[in-house]
Amino acid sequence: MEVFKRESSGGHDRQHHTNPWLYAVKIGFFAGLIWGTVRWIFYTMKFTTVIPGFAADPFFRKAFLKTYWGIAFGIGAFVLISIIAALLYAALFRRLRGPWPGIAYGLAWWALIFIAAGPPLGMTERVTILGWNTLYSEICVFLLWGVFIGYSIAFEFTDEASREPMKAH
Repeated sequence: MEVFKRESSGGHDRQHHTNPWLYAVKIGFFAGLIWGTVRWIFYTMKFTTVIPGFAADPFFRKAFLKTYWGIAFGIGAFVLISIIAALLYAALFRRLRGPWPGIAYGLAWWALIFIAAGPPLGMTERVTILGWNTLYSEICVFLLWGVFIGYSIAFEFTDEASREPMKAH
């Protein structure tokens, strides 16, 4: 379970231990903040009709979720979902290499939210009602969100970093 990387500092090699759970929380936080903000921008520009606070929709009225406080709360809810998703990815898939597992992971979360859980919980409309612009926009955001989570975790916990060019001393 422990991951070690060799770092060179002045001719001395030292081992560095990365806590996978704390790292996943950090990645999830930034994934939620970045991609939640992108979702809000897409909503503002009318690329998507799904409100930024869709995750909190079963608990709050849509009128509140369309206010500035509601949008901030919605992005916060997306950050929480992203932290959970990153922890789950770290637990199950952190040894997988490359961007493809992250792409599949983002697509799986999109399917979970927009096909399986979202419509019955009132978080989203059925995909047959949403419209093509919303579908394309949301799929793209969730694919990039999944790559952000998956590839960031894979980069830290596999030897992906070994393929990077060495730093000049």
